[in-house]
Amino acid sequence: MDKARKPGLKDALKHFFGYDDFRLDQQYIIESVLAARDTLAIMPTGGGKSICYQLPAMLLPGITIVVSPLIALMKDQVDALQANGINGAFLNSSQSAAEQQAIVQQARNGKVKLLYIAPERIPNNNASFFSFIRELNPSLFAIDEAHCISSWGHDFRPEYLKLSVLKNQFPNVPVIALTASADKLTQQDIVDKLSLPNPQIFISSFNRPNIYYFIQNKRNAFAKIVQYLKQYPDYNGIIYALSRSSTETIADGLRSEGFTASHYHAGMDNKERSKVQEAFQRDEMRVIVATIAFGMGIDKSNVRFVIHYDVPKNIEGYYQETGRAGRDGLRSDAILYYSAGDIMKLRKFVEIENNPQQSAISLKKLQQMQEFCESESCRRQYLLQYFGEAFPSYCGSCDFCLSNLEEKDVTINAQKLLSAISRTGERYGANYIVDFLRGSASEKINPAHKELKTYGIGKELKKEEWQWMIKMMLHQKMLEKTNDQYATLQLNAKSWEILKSATQVKLVMKKEPVQQAEEEKPDYEQELFKQLRNVRLDMADREHVPAYAIVADNALVEMATYFPHTFGDLLNISGFGDYKVGKYGAQFLKVIKAYCEEHKLSARMPVKMPKKEKRIKSEPIGPSLTMQQTFRMFKDGLDIGEIAEQRNLSQQTIENHLAAFVANGELNIDKLVPKNKLEKIIEAIKATGQLNALKPLKDILGDDITYGEIRLGLEYYKRGE
Repeated sequence: MDKARKPGLKDALKHFFGYDDFRLDQQYIIESVLAARDTLAIMPTGGGKSICYQLPAMLLPGITIVVSPLIALMKDQVDALQANGINGAFLNSSQSAAEQQAIVQQARNGKVKLLYIAPERIPNNNASFFSFIRELNPSLFAIDEAHCISSWGHDFRPEYLKLSVLKNQFPNVPVIALTASADKLTQQDIVDKLSLPNPQIFISSFNRPNIYYFIQNKRNAFAKIVQYLKQYPDYNGIIYALSRSSTETIADGLRSEGFTASHYHAGMDNKERSKVQEAFQRDEMRVIVATIAFGMGIDKSNVRFVIHYDVPKNIEGYYQETGRAGRDGLRSDAILYYSAGDIMKLRKFVEIENNPQQSAISLKKLQQMQEFCESESCRRQYLLQYFGEAFPSYCGSCDFCLSNLEEKDVTINAQKLLSAISRTGERYGANYIVDFLRGSASEKINPAHKELKTYGIGKELKKEEWQWMIKMMLHQKMLEKTNDQYATLQLNAKSWEILKSATQVKLVMKKEPVQQAEEEKPDYEQELFKQLRNVRLDMADREHVPAYAIVADNALVEMATYFPHTFGDLLNISGFGDYKVGKYGAQFLKVIKAYCEEHKLSARMPVKMPKKEKRIKSEPIGPSLTMQQTFRMFKDGLDIGEIAEQRNLSQQTIENHLAAFVANGELNIDKLVPKNKLEKIIEAIKATGQLNALKPLKDILGDDITYGEIRLGLEYYKRGE
């Protein structure tokens, strides 16, 4: 696909969502969708998947239908859209019949740009449902968490299998399928089961550089968690456990230690779960101890840690769950407490009755999870290689790479190990071989084996050292292990080379215990950050939305670093688009200015973006395709109201489109804003000196003049300067 950049998309990204640049493959995915191509997008959790359908939804004429698997996730997405001034809505079982009917009517009246529905609402064959969808004139179908459609994936949901009916019923409407974790088998399954004939496929990097990966022994795991929470008192996060009872026990223990914590699992009623989740999202609850039922239901951007108290069933699930941390791009930790006993328990749960093929795949995925936990190598490299992405052997941000490492020649001990396996007939597992090497007197050792020369030749090493060597040699394919429940050790070609002294065995070892990475010292004003967070929480309380829906933590960090003093400055802070600057800017600026006055600090915005405003004035981005369509309709004689009705857009959006042509001189403002209103707008601009944010001007001008008219007046005034 041609990756030449199209004008207007960055402009729209900034206007609607407040971001200056696209991330990963976002722009190319959006261009594919706008070209009406079916698209499969695989991006890491926190990589910005939602922008890939939300931005096209704002640029396409009709409604976008989003299929999303969890009620809580829908609400999060709609809250975030509405905080950006975008008309989003959802239909699900949490609403009354009257509430659902009201949403249906709004959608029919063109008042909804993105409508979220659960897969269960889509029937295989229901004429009235598809008649309703046709009435809405959909421009795009978005399938979120698309891996749920694949029986080879880690979170298969049968109700997703019905989604192929969308392509069959609406062959000309493009479909975008999105997921964070899908291996090649799952990717092909998604394409096949959604009936996408020739989709564009984009696989972004799976790397999350801001996440630090740690795997630790499960011994005394609870005490380690308590120590971690005390060490990082401002961190909030999720602890995953496999059983419902474990979530309750751990949460009770944390509360007894003085932490705000609650459990979350599928056995709780909807009201109770919603209450817990809302408290966490509003930063009132520091820790959620949850089963994977909490997995896809959280879109909180400032989760600082994800801890796995138990080993996950597969790497896809682990990757997706750790991806709940650090969605705002700031440093976050993923800590897994490993026990080989967990693997043994999980073997019973992953097997599926009367389905040997599916059981074999599940067991293989569990074995790969075990290899990941036991490998003595860069965690990030292992994860990315699992998903088919190359990465160097050192990342500098995992427990292995942060350790003090040394390479050691262990050829003699490796030969002892392999000889023991060979002489006992390659019929025993690791524990038996280790006991044999150390000369155990246990009755479990075959009496005949006690007569062999190799019996007891490894007494000089501890049991844990032999077990470590076995894991390392398995990982480096110097040794094999059967896949049955006995996991018998066996020799391979490399093993025989070692035994014949044809190959040396050098293993990388840790010289000292792994230490958690030191927390990076923040270079922002921490007290100001706390004040801004309190302001954000007050706003969120008033609007009954999660705090991060107002702005994410990284925006607070930027404000506490660069001290913006004007509305124009705020437009250079990540996450502040025109709508948010107008709605929330004044309250943030008031706190920042007061803090700077008290501490004798000056604005640092020139350090962040020294020539941004000048660049915007001298190099304007041309009107987008959707703006040009609006302009053509206006020139054909349609007024703003008629254009809005025909295009299923708000009048304010149409006014914003036409403002671009006032700015470049193609459109005379006299045709849009009466002279007396224009004079008032210009007076307000001169009085405030405000050339970007609309809200301060609206506060002065009152209800007689619309935001759209103010935008048009601003563009006219700036062009005349």
